[in-house]
Amino acid sequence: MIRPGFLSSSERRELEVCVRSQREDHGVARRANAILLLDDGKSCQVIAEFLYLDDDTIRGWYKTYREAGWDALSIDGWKGGVSRLTAIQEAELCDWLDGRFCRSTVEIRARISKQFDLHYSHSGCIKLLARLGFEYRKPKGLPRVASAEKQAEFIAMYERLLNELEADEAVYFADAVHPEYQTKPAFGWVKAGSNPAVTTTAGRGRVNIHGALNLENFDAPFVEPTTVDGVSAAQLLAKIEARNPDKRVIHVIWDNAAYHKGPDVRDFLARPDCRIHLIQLPPYCPHLNPIERLWAVMHQCVTHNRHYATQKQFANAILRFFRETLPKDWKAFQSQVSDNFKVVTHEKFRVFG
Repeated sequence: MIRPGFLSSSERRELEVCVRSQREDHGVARRANAILLLDDGKSCQVIAEFLYLDDDTIRGWYKTYREAGWDALSIDGWKGGVSRLTAIQEAELCDWLDGRFCRSTVEIRARISKQFDLHYSHSGCIKLLARLGFEYRKPKGLPRVASAEKQAEFIAMYERLLNELEADEAVYFADAVHPEYQTKPAFGWVKAGSNPAVTTTAGRGRVNIHGALNLENFDAPFVEPTTVDGVSAAQLLAKIEARNPDKRVIHVIWDNAAYHKGPDVRDFLARPDCRIHLIQLPPYCPHLNPIERLWAVMHQCVTHNRHYATQKQFANAILRFFRETLPKDWKAFQSQVSDNFKVVTHEKFRVFG
């Protein structure tokens, strides 16, 4: 149920102006009218019957408005006719827009009015922006990454390692994952007009997995600690050794977490018969660890659009994936979990802040 009164006074005035304006497109004004009626307390079904639409369309308009604002909802995909701006004025406006990130047409319309003495409506401004090659987008969140040089050095080292790997050596990637007991809705194809849903869970418990992966045969040893720490890291290394009695050297590649370098791991490595050789990933480079992609595959198979009545059922499903599904169907996952490494930088993005 959509609760009424979600619009602020300024938001409501903006929509009312759109509904009453003679210059607005009918389709855009109709969306504004629907949002106003929802704010008045009318149901999606009542509004849909009045506008000769289906109620899912009204819900979709409401969701778009709440998530991205009026600018996103009022886009109709039509780029309009001949521009009222000259080519020189359009170029000046494009240069000005390239230097900032405007979240609303209000600022853009004010700029056009001040600089060129032209007054654009909200929908007219959107058509102008579309014609000039601009679109309403949300920035991506970019994680911090190591320098390109450090990434390239690791990739070169890894390629040398594989090229020089002896028959009595093995390579594992290791990491920890903490699946949360929570339903994860995910996109999928459904019949138009249907209203898909999945039951959610109220719990917030987690399953801790400290695991490793050999890309050659998809051997995936893991431990299930109460807490992921140095003890679980040493237990995982011991399990890797036990799974590879015929290997003289086992290269384990993992990140720079403190528990991967603590006293428990150092004591394990100090044993005279230790066969583990640790390799640290560059900091802030999860894309260089294929096991991160295995975690994503696990979520696709176990948690996406799936409801588990109890946390125990959820934990059993997670463990069943590693114990049964992965050993049986690992060849189907090879294309998704690979060591096709690339250097990641922010150069291809326009970064704000």
